[in-house]
Amino acid sequence: MTDEVLVDRMALPRPDVTVADAEEILLAHYSLSGTLTELGSQQDRNYRVDSDRGRYVLKICHAAYETRELEAQNAAIHHLKSRQDAPRVPNVISTNDGREIVVLTVRGQGYQVRLLEYLEGQGLTELTYLAPASVAALGALCARLAQALADFNHPGLDRSLQWDLRRAGPVAVQLLSAITDSAARDRIAKTMVMAIRRIQPLAPSLRLQAVHHDVTGDNVVGHRNTRGHIVPDGVIDFGDIIRGWLVGDLAVTCASLLHQTDGDPFHVLPAVTAYQAIYPLTEEELKALWPLVVARAVILVASGEQQISVDPDNDYVRGNLAHEWAIFDAAMSVPFELMEAAILKAAGLDVAAPEASGWLPLLPDIDPAEIAYVDLGVRSPHFSAGNWLNADMDWRLLARAATENGTAATRYGEYRLSRASLGNAKEQATCALHIDICLAAGSAVAAPFAGRIGWKDQHLTLAGDSITLHLDGLDLSVEDGAEVAGGDPLGTVFGEASSLGGLRVQFCSVAGLEPPLFATPREAAAWSVLCPSPSLLLSPGADAPKPDTAGLRARRQAHLARPQKNYYAAPPQIERGWREHLFDVEGRAYLDMVNNVTILGHGHPKFAAAISAQWLRLNTNSRFHYAAITEFSERLAALSPDGLDAVFLVNSGSEANDLALRLAQAHSGARNMLCLLEAYHGWSAASDAVSTSIADNPQALTTRPDWVHAVVSPNIYRGAFRGADTAAHYLSAVTPVLEAIDASGDGLAGFICESVYGNAGGIPLPDGYLRDIYAQVRARGGVCIADEVQVGYSRLGHYFWGFEQQGVVPDIITIAKGMGNGHPLGAVITTREIAQSLEKEGAFFSSTGGSPVSCVAGMTVLDIMAEEKLQENARTVGDHLKARLAALIDRHPIAGAVHGMGLYLGLEFVRDRTTLEPAMEETAAICDRLLELGVIMQPTGDHQNVLKIKPPLCLAIESADFFADMLEKVLAEGW
Repeated sequence: MTDEVLVDRMALPRPDVTVADAEEILLAHYSLSGTLTELGSQQDRNYRVDSDRGRYVLKICHAAYETRELEAQNAAIHHLKSRQDAPRVPNVISTNDGREIVVLTVRGQGYQVRLLEYLEGQGLTELTYLAPASVAALGALCARLAQALADFNHPGLDRSLQWDLRRAGPVAVQLLSAITDSAARDRIAKTMVMAIRRIQPLAPSLRLQAVHHDVTGDNVVGHRNTRGHIVPDGVIDFGDIIRGWLVGDLAVTCASLLHQTDGDPFHVLPAVTAYQAIYPLTEEELKALWPLVVARAVILVASGEQQISVDPDNDYVRGNLAHEWAIFDAAMSVPFELMEAAILKAAGLDVAAPEASGWLPLLPDIDPAEIAYVDLGVRSPHFSAGNWLNADMDWRLLARAATENGTAATRYGEYRLSRASLGNAKEQATCALHIDICLAAGSAVAAPFAGRIGWKDQHLTLAGDSITLHLDGLDLSVEDGAEVAGGDPLGTVFGEASSLGGLRVQFCSVAGLEPPLFATPREAAAWSVLCPSPSLLLSPGADAPKPDTAGLRARRQAHLARPQKNYYAAPPQIERGWREHLFDVEGRAYLDMVNNVTILGHGHPKFAAAISAQWLRLNTNSRFHYAAITEFSERLAALSPDGLDAVFLVNSGSEANDLALRLAQAHSGARNMLCLLEAYHGWSAASDAVSTSIADNPQALTTRPDWVHAVVSPNIYRGAFRGADTAAHYLSAVTPVLEAIDASGDGLAGFICESVYGNAGGIPLPDGYLRDIYAQVRARGGVCIADEVQVGYSRLGHYFWGFEQQGVVPDIITIAKGMGNGHPLGAVITTREIAQSLEKEGAFFSSTGGSPVSCVAGMTVLDIMAEEKLQENARTVGDHLKARLAALIDRHPIAGAVHGMGLYLGLEFVRDRTTLEPAMEETAAICDRLLELGVIMQPTGDHQNVLKIKPPLCLAIESADFFADMLEKVLAEGW
């Protein structure tokens, strides 16, 4: 086929075949009728057919395409149908007389028509975001398809196609003539030249085979997995199938992903890794991959612009053009060399380090062994109370170390805490690709190897045979452009005599490239190939230890009992906290919206100082006589309703609820306990017995002891009765249970429930529910227990205790979690009469409950809560956040309701607002996506479809807005 034919084809508009024309074709040749909906296409005319016999796609193509090309497409489908390991593909539907291709004329124009089965599933193109799991699944699909086509052959594969990346250069030249914007045309042309220059030397090594050449979001369909991520598993169109470069097939797929990466090309790497695991590419093919991605991006934008010029009414092309420019911009946003290194690493190939043998010292008068290296990482002991937020903190620490040791340096590859950015949806460039050395001004600096000097804006480069040394901070003694030998003087460290100066040292293997000083964690491994460590000039101590998060997790799993789970399937390694923020070992800052243990916020200096001081002074058990336990008990009693003035101190909420149950049974002389379904109260034998949440224990409903009587939970959103005025209906469900207990003659020990339905995301109980059920329990001699472990202690903002919202006073209050701000601390507050009931069973004792340190921790929490007005903050910020979340309901159907108050909120996701079908998998995926955006969030409830929003009470309104903004982003873009 000649290039002239290809040029003619590129100028073709879509076939002029209307819906009415298509209906006639369907009836005449397939005896089929139905509703037709036009589908998008570059140069074909496609209609979806919804009929009583099923759904189909009518494909109409110009007669300019040879019939054997369409026969190749059909043959490929039949071939794949015979392969068990191949992706799903549609069936080819024959005409009434058994033909798979119909040649016909409409208004004097010749066309070729085929009918395919409509392959069900969700497409990818309309999704703004694709999760890494979905990206990997698309790469795996591409590999499986290519592998299945490896032994497929057909004469129609040898065709002239504008998408064939082997012809990218000539095709681009032809297409560029249609672009009228000269700046855009020149940019596209220069980009293609750069790509072709990198492809040409590799071209002879690139394998040829039958390739689909269009495994993109437009041509695949999939389903949602159990994590809510789309998994492509079917291919719906074979219009671009050719005999072409195998790696070109993956290049097309990677290019298609770039408009769904938020401008980050590294987002496509899971596709490379997945492809390589199934159908490995050679090193030469992997090196050609990114230049081919760029070439594909050029053809996309050039073809789109050209097609609009010949078919201005083609909304499909016009709609895709913005995506195609986004692909082009993303493809060219990073150096070719960087993506090559990233791709090789993603494929599991090692990249050789530069050869440093024969290099001479950079600092000839300084012994490298005497350089003190300063820890500026996330776990550094030099950082506390947010001091790393000071702009010059790293330099101050470096200068102090140099003053003490003579010479000090930062470390290469260290993830700097000072580079972390609070409230940022994107990971920041935290990994140091250089070393800063603080040393005496005037210190000699010499060339470690021979090379050519470059000097611009006080920045020196020494370009050697395969690597360039970059230096800043020099008083230069050589001329720009000079050739120097290894060991020749370059100058001295700038600065006044007897003062300290700074020397910045960096390598780069790409000539002419000015590398960044820091890389994001995602890009760090690739940049480290281009910018190897200056430890080659100094000492191994110049390299920071590399985090091994996966290895650490494997060690945890090897020795920590398996029932103790992590948040997330691949959890970040969190090693520091500050206020409402957490930091992982790579310097990524996360907004902590789930941690109701640290009520004051993380890393509070006053809290830490108070505990430290008490530890240095005394810590022992509560049988000793000391002031702290008395003072703390007094303060807890003062916070409680009148009459509740007897305090037990324990270590956790589970212990507190366990003890409360024991008190109820001791005081009443009975054993039967009333509790709610879908509740959680702890892990001890007794507290677990009254915990009925199947999310926490799938066997909860079938393994309760006979003394536990669970009644329907009064969920006013999705329960049997809905609305705030449903107390009487829910109480009517309790009556038969109470009557059965009465009939048994065994008596009722009490009733335990959260004052606000915390385990379902903070749903308030129906008005009057606790008042009436408390009355019925007390009438039978039972004790009423308010579990305030999650919802009490100022978290609700409008109330200190959750039971205040119901206008009741319990007989026993249990608290824990936030009251110790992460220190193990819990309490039971009750009446003196109930407390004394335990005497008949013996004395109560906890080895560490109520210890001096625990009591000081508890009192310091109360002090700080009052000083920083945290309950007021919970009310103000919580009300603001709840309003922001409620606004999501108007824009996103999946957002069903917002529960709670203050800083105990729940956002419930549903698939249908009428049936309230829980969106469990979607909620899990939303949490995963929020983590990528820098927000820690987890689901709750029996259906795991509620975001449990319970951050530290110091949450700033800016942080609340960031959380709401990120939720909006996820719900708008997908997960």
